[in-house]
Amino acid sequence: MARVLLKAGVLSGVACLLASCEELDRQQAEPVVDPGLQAVAEQDAPVMELERQPRDEIIYFVMPDRFENGDTANDLGGLEGERLDHGYDPTDPGFYHGGDIAGLTQRLDYIQGLGATAIWLTPIFQNRAVQGEGDWASSAYHGYWITDFLRPDAHLGEREEFRAFVEAAHARGMRVYMDIITNHTADVIAYRECHDPTSELYIDPDGQCPYRRRADYPFTTVGGPDGEPINDGFLGDDPVHLTPENFANLTRPDFAYTPYIPEGVDGERNPPWLNDMTLYHNRGESFWFGESELYGDFAGLDDLNTEHPTVVRGMIDIYKSWITDFRIDGYRIDTAKHVRPEFWAEFTPEIMAHARAEGIEHFHVFGEVYEGDPGQLARYITQARLPAFLDFAFQGTAQGFVTGAEPGMRFQELFNIDHVYPGGEATAAILPTFLGNHDMGRMSMFIRNAHPDISDAELLDRLVLAHGLMMFSRGVPTIYYGDEQGFISDGNDRAARENMFPSVVESYNDNDLVGTDATTAGDNFDTGHPLYQAIARMAEIRQSNEVIRRGRLLTRYAGNEESVLVISRIDEASGDEVLIAFNAENVARQLNVEVDGRNTRWEALWGECGTSSAAVGTFALDIPAHGFVVCRAVR
Repeated sequence: MARVLLKAGVLSGVACLLASCEELDRQQAEPVVDPGLQAVAEQDAPVMELERQPRDEIIYFVMPDRFENGDTANDLGGLEGERLDHGYDPTDPGFYHGGDIAGLTQRLDYIQGLGATAIWLTPIFQNRAVQGEGDWASSAYHGYWITDFLRPDAHLGEREEFRAFVEAAHARGMRVYMDIITNHTADVIAYRECHDPTSELYIDPDGQCPYRRRADYPFTTVGGPDGEPINDGFLGDDPVHLTPENFANLTRPDFAYTPYIPEGVDGERNPPWLNDMTLYHNRGESFWFGESELYGDFAGLDDLNTEHPTVVRGMIDIYKSWITDFRIDGYRIDTAKHVRPEFWAEFTPEIMAHARAEGIEHFHVFGEVYEGDPGQLARYITQARLPAFLDFAFQGTAQGFVTGAEPGMRFQELFNIDHVYPGGEATAAILPTFLGNHDMGRMSMFIRNAHPDISDAELLDRLVLAHGLMMFSRGVPTIYYGDEQGFISDGNDRAARENMFPSVVESYNDNDLVGTDATTAGDNFDTGHPLYQAIARMAEIRQSNEVIRRGRLLTRYAGNEESVLVISRIDEASGDEVLIAFNAENVARQLNVEVDGRNTRWEALWGECGTSSAAVGTFALDIPAHGFVVCRAVR
């Protein structure tokens, strides 16, 4: 908890303004209500480790397999054979490349030097090494095909190596966020109807299993070996669980499809309850809309029945154990959109309470909801009771602004919607904001696609501008690894998951990186790179000015047709104010804006600022093309 000076009664008063007092008493996983908006800082200095709240962090998001190879002995994950057996092929963007947890530990100096205070890792759990066949085969380098939820993937390291990484990060005052999954496991289960030509149920020679709706294939009871009804585990208060052994005795398929484990496939998952095929939905491939978003297989992965008490309890126990064993600092929840809100309403409060019981008061949880509409995002806090979510709405708004496609008023509209969240501005302040990621691609690619003939100098300027928007706006800045080295990305998914250590992937190495003559064929941990230097400087400004991290955000000017935006971060009690102006247009912009009338002198934190206001309560700004300025009031 931050040590701040509070006026008597402010904390309880603010809390009851942000939500009903009864609701605050009831909720265990309420959105963080940050009294820093009403507080006067003890000192204007970099925030100390034990005082930090989630809104004070700067997150570095990294895929361990693509970062640094600290131990070549684990490249094959302890498996023998060819690449389709162990999944290692550093020439293929869809296979393991050798990065690991030991490599992350070795590069903590680099990450901390960038200004990051927290590290978010893609899932490190043991995965099924390879899925698919022939040209469609790929490996689980990304970590999202889990078979064993209780240990790290052997390609990445052992439990003790992860413990050493967490302890090394904590020794530096850095926090560790794990990427977790409850929606699905690796693709282990097949369906008789579309995968087993020897079965009398086989109907689809193309091997396709389209989603089957609940209305057409409802959950029902079925006949057991002696004709007695067997509850399918979805009905009644005391279900009798079907087991893999008595599927052969059913009078008709229990689920929409009839699940089985194909011969030669290792169907063992850990914990053991994950091996019960009746704990999966078994409805076929998601259509990505309607009920299939919740109950369909996610790109072939086995979709867990997260309505079932066994699954709910099991997942809670799994992720409690990682908190207890490693004292991590938070969870990013994968595919939260594809799990029923009722699951999160039970899961999250218990996880948060467990972290607090372990003495981790700052534990942070944020979900991945791949949705650009902030109104739709809001229900994952109100209904699902997630404390926060990745702010895809910010990403889309920033992309439109930085490319010059959208005016500044889009940000004003985004900030206005913050007030619909429980907690309002305080909740918006803990939403991780980002410019690109491992799924959609990098901001550099979006800019280049919008301006195919852009010069390297302008592309660099626009990327610095984009990071300025993220660093100085509300939310928790989240830097995607490699962006600070000018990585471009050729597309989404594996095309945006380049190596930081020397790569032998041709499609990575032929890219002209931004701001440097380097390519991904070489080592890319250059602390002198202009983007690395710019981001590190922004981070220092943010961390040294509490009003930027915790002050109220006011929109001072938002262009109706032009990509120009001016905001203030302000502590209304003390009058502390930082004015930030962004300009994505091709020409400089001169502008008078309103400011706190108590502030008459300004100093530049970034760019050039005038020495006095144009008049009382106004300030004259000169904003460079493709740039921004940060001005702090001096009183």
